[in-house]
Formats: sequence, structure tokens, C-alpha cells
Amino acid sequence: MASRTGASRSGASPKTKAAIPQLAWHAIRPAPVVLVTGAEDVLAERSITMLRDFLRAEDPALEVSDLEADGYRRGELMTLASPSLFGEPRLIRVSGVERASDDFLLDALDYLGQTAESTTLVLRHRNGVRGKKLLDAIRAGGGSGIEIVCAELKKDAEKQDFAAAEFRAAGRKISPGALRALVGAFSDDLRELSAACRQLLADAPSDITEAVVARYYGGRVETNAFAVADAAIAGRHGEALIALRHALDSGADPVPMVAAFAMKVRTMAKVSGTRGGGPQLAGSLGLAPWQVDRARRDLAGWTDEGLGRAIEALAATDAAVKGAERDPVFALERLVGVIASRGRA
Repeated sequence: MASRTGASRSGASPKTKAAIPQLAWHAIRPAPVVLVTGAEDVLAERSITMLRDFLRAEDPALEVSDLEADGYRRGELMTLASPSLFGEPRLIRVSGVERASDDFLLDALDYLGQTAESTTLVLRHRNGVRGKKLLDAIRAGGGSGIEIVCAELKKDAEKQDFAAAEFRAAGRKISPGALRALVGAFSDDLRELSAACRQLLADAPSDITEAVVARYYGGRVETNAFAVADAAIAGRHGEALIALRHALDSGADPVPMVAAFAMKVRTMAKVSGTRGGGPQLAGSLGLAPWQVDRARRDLAGWTDEGLGRAIEALAATDAAVKGAERDPVFALERLVGVIASRGRA
């Protein structure tokens, strides 16, 4: 991470030309104003933590303050940014700028014209149009800031880059095979992937190999509930049954396996029949854009009637694995048959 510098002319976002650097999450560096945008909260949290750690390493007396933009009261920002008696550097982290109160937006816009010395202001804005005037002012160069773009990671290659950066930042090595296995095991949840990386960094030997990943996450690496569900939803009955039996032999619990099926099928039901796309549709459904895209791919070959029967089968299986029937494994196999037939069985 570079030392504190002013903003330079650089780059542009896909929608709006920016007069400030727009950097990836792992390239964060100090600046008077740091705008952290995008829907990927894990990347934003990691990036902001990296910045805090860097500033604290520069000066252990760093004073850290947190504000919530939606509950903000007029004058709080200026008070926190005011120089103290001993002149300690300051880090002010503001969350929820996409929900900011009018008072916060007014104070923040004023602050851009008179940023405080030795103070780093971090503004976290996930998405939406609220606060656009403030974002445009920062991107135009107000406050001599930078923007950290934390877009959703949709591709396995992007998630591998994320995990590789976690190990690289810690000065540790992970083999390509181990990296693929780790991402394959936690590809559905970036937060879980991040936690798995931290566990390996804390507990595992210096070099992370495939054998190390298998020892910690063997059952999940080989197969997981979502892999079983994916195979069944795609109509691959035999593959789904094999994956199911392997998961159960590896210690998987039937209850969360049913939950994985339910999550995917209910998402498909939400998306079924909708038109259009993008963040607006995803937001109206309570989903991320990538979830909408994935559900539409999963819906190939399904009918509304089939989805209805699948949801009924899920409810019956959920009851069965929680004690309503004597054989939860048989109930799961029966569910796989219904799903793999796309609700026709």
C-alpha cells in the first residue's frame, strides 16, 4: 500500500467519467476521502480493514470513529474531524451512505471543500441513486479522493483471485490445485470462502496444498449440498444421487441439504415469469443480479406446475428429515428424484 498522496487524474467508471483513481479492493491506499462502492460487502470490509491496519501501522495513535449515514445528526462529521489537542491521525468510517440522511449529505458535501489534515474519511455506498450528488462530487475530484470498486464476484476465476490475494497478503503460498479446490468448496458464499482462507492461514502449515485443503474441508471439497442440488435441478439424476450419497458418507447433515434445495428452488420460483433484468429487478425480488441470472439458467426445462410439485416435495422432505419419517436418507433420495425429473415424478 502506498503512502498518503493526493488524487491523480485516472480512468473512468462504466457509467460516469471520474477524475479520481478507481481501484480494486486490494489496491486501497490512504487519501483524504475514500469512497467504497459496490454490492460485495466482503470485499468492502476487507478493503476498509486493510486501510485501517495500514494507517495504524503508520501511527499506532490512530483514532477510529464510526458513523451511520442514515442516523446522522448535523455537525457530527465536523466534530470528529476537528484536530485534537495531540494531533492524532483520524479514520472516520461512514456506513450506509446509500441510505444517508439529508443532514449527512449536506455536511459531507461541505466537508469535500475543507477536508481535515491527517484525517481519512471512508464512505461506504453499496448501490442506488441516493447520495448521487455526493458521489458525483467526489468522482469529479472534490476532496482529493479515490474510489474503491467492490463489484460482485460472479465467476470462479474472480473468486480464485480473491482467495489468492488473501494468501498473498499474508505472505503465504497456496498451490493452484488447492486454490481451485477451496473455491469449489465455497463458491456459493464469498463470506464463507473468506472465513475458510482465514482458518487455513491461522491453523495450517506454511504452504497450503491440496492435501491440506482436503484435510480441513474434505467432505465439502468433494461435494456439498449445492452441488447435489445443481445436478438434480439440471436433470442429472444419477450424478445427483452419487453426489448425495458421497455427501452423506462424508458427514453431511440431511437438514441443511434440504435447505440448499429449498434456497435454489424458491429462488427459481421467484424469478419464474419475470422479465427484464439488472439491479432494479433483482432488488424488487430481494436478490442479487447474479442470483437472477443463475435462476434463469436453472429454469431451463421447468414448468410452473413442475416448480409447484417440487416445492410440495421440499415441504414433505423437510418434515421427513426433521423426524416425521424414519428414514431421512430415503426421503432425500425421493426428493432428488422429484427435482431431477423437474417435478414430473
